[in-house]
Amino acid sequence: MRRPAARPVTPEPLDTERLVLEPLRLAHAEEMAAVLADPALHAFIGGAPDDLDALRARYARMLAGSPEPGVSWCNWVVRVRADGRLAGTVQATVTPGPGPGGLTAEVAWVVGTPWQGRGIAAEAARALTGWLLGHPEVASVSAHIHPEHTASAAVARAAGLAPTTERQAGEVKWRLVRES
Repeated sequence: MRRPAARPVTPEPLDTERLVLEPLRLAHAEEMAAVLADPALHAFIGGAPDDLDALRARYARMLAGSPEPGVSWCNWVVRVRADGRLAGTVQATVTPGPGPGGLTAEVAWVVGTPWQGRGIAAEAARALTGWLLGHPEVASVSAHIHPEHTASAAVARAAGLAPTTERQAGEVKWRLVRES
C-alpha cells in the first residue's frame, strides 16, 4: 500500500519574546553576509564564510527548494526585536519519515559571534522546534552536533532534544520524538 504524500511544510513568521524569525528572502543576504563573516563560526563545521555573491547564490538555491519530492527546506533569519538587526539563522529540512504519513525534521542554527552567549540560539531553536511539532505529521526533530561543541549541545537541550548513540560524520545525533 502506498503512503499518501505529505503536504509540504512552508516557513512562516515566528515570534518569541525577544526575536522574530522571518522566512528567508534573497534580500537578507547582504546583512547576513556580515553576521556570518567570522571564520570562528566554522570551527566545528569546516569551510569558510561565504562572500556576498556566494551567499546570494546559496540563498537562491535554498529558496528554490529541494529537488527531492516530498522534502521541504524551511529557512529563517533571526531578527532581534530590541535593535532590529539580524543575528543568525535557523533551518529545518523536513522529509518523509518511516511511519505512514509521518515526517521527520532535521534542524540547525547559527548565531553570529557578537550575539552569542545571550540565549538567542536557544530561544530561536525552541521556537523552531515548537513550530515543527505544531504540525501533527512531524513525528520527530533531530540535529547533528559536533561532540565538542558544548554551546550547540546546550541549544539542542534547551529545545528539548536529547543526545542519542547515533553518529554521522563524527557528529552526535540529537533527537526529540513526539509523544504518542
